[in-house]
Amino acid sequence: TPPLLFHLQKNKINNSLLKGAAAGVAGLALTLAAHADATVNLGADSGALVFDPASVTIKAGDTLTFRNNAGFPHNIVFDEDAVPSGVNAEALSHEDYLNAPGETYSVKLTAPGEYTYYCEPHQGAGMQGKITVQ
Repeated sequence: TPPLLFHLQKNKINNSLLKGAAAGVAGLALTLAAHADATVNLGADSGALVFDPASVTIKAGDTLTFRNNAGFPHNIVFDEDAVPSGVNAEALSHEDYLNAPGETYSVKLTAPGEYTYYCEPHQGAGMQGKITVQ
């Protein structure tokens, strides 16, 4: 009967659409996982002048995003004496202030080793952090 044939064809189309959507979602999940960033908040939710978390471990080639959270303005200055040999700390630094909540600065770190950084206006308050790149 024609209605049964229509129903079977409709189910076949719906199944194809569902399989395609599932493949698209799976591909998106892999893409997001491959480009997953580590994020460090500038200022704790409580308003404390800290990088949160203060210490992060990432893989070489990963991107680290700093997100302005509280107690701003903040900046990110990499200590030239506390980065791997041959790394240009000034090129990694973002000395301009992030003034508004939610503003971000991202940096891709490719050289393995330890990186120390600080917030210039709040360095005296102990606002510093450390990144280990594996």
